[in-house]
Amino acid sequence: RLKTELVNAAIVLDRACDSVVPLIEERKHHLARAYEHNSLWLDADPTRLEQVVVNLLSNAAKYTPSGGRIDLEARREGREIVIAVRDTGLGIRPERLVEMFELFAQGERSIARSEGGLGVGLTIARKLAEMHGGSVEAFSEGADRGSTFTVRLPAAAAPASVSASAVQSAALQRSLRMLVVDDNRDAADVLARLLRRDGHEVVVARDGHAALASARSTPPDVVLLDIGLPGMDGYEVAQRLRQEPQGRRTLILAVSGYGQEEDRRRALDAGFDLHLVKPLDFSLLRELLLKEGQKAPRE
Repeated sequence: RLKTELVNAAIVLDRACDSVVPLIEERKHHLARAYEHNSLWLDADPTRLEQVVVNLLSNAAKYTPSGGRIDLEARREGREIVIAVRDTGLGIRPERLVEMFELFAQGERSIARSEGGLGVGLTIARKLAEMHGGSVEAFSEGADRGSTFTVRLPAAAAPASVSASAVQSAALQRSLRMLVVDDNRDAADVLARLLRRDGHEVVVARDGHAALASARSTPPDVVLLDIGLPGMDGYEVAQRLRQEPQGRRTLILAVSGYGQEEDRRRALDAGFDLHLVKPLDFSLLRELLLKEGQKAPRE
């Protein structure tokens, strides 16, 4: 049975991405997302819809060689919401496209054994889509040419509470390149996951040297920098970042367990734009990033 409600599909897609992050990272894949957050409304069961997308993303991750790319896209087409999962994986032979959704069907038996499971993910995804009045289709140009699974669902009207100004505000915000620096693995991974859920590109570094190397390779828009790092502390990292040509314009936020006035002053003197205290207030951080995302891109 479905427990349907008016759902913003973008939020469901974000949660599905969060669910497969461990598998994506294990396989060293790159997951790219492309969808708006205020135009994908459905009358759907959010739990079951998330299950559909998780199954498709997991399937793509399992059958894509290490270091591959997976794209999750969604858009409104007329009266439908179209969700597509595209990968650079093993592909599907034309004669197998139809049977991919049959119970227990997988790729070659040797692959199926190595990956485990009974191959019911695609069957469940199609059944749940059909229960929502939609469909799932598979496409591939052949072996080793990647695959695309497309979900089509009936679109719903946006709720009255979604004002034009809210839509405009979301449209103005751009995805930010974020660098999270923290030697606490759990804290860094949780923060990165929350930031990715909001559509930002996030890189995690565990120490100062790794942070500087990452910033030089791909200059970030925003750095969330822990103060108490091993070896090179956050103050020195911030100072070195400011010495880099791109670092002079980067928004650098201190994240510290200490919030005395002296701590804040020292952070500002070291080159931080703002001093945030742990545990981090994510609502406050989101507001800061919204303002930063509405600025013109940094050159």
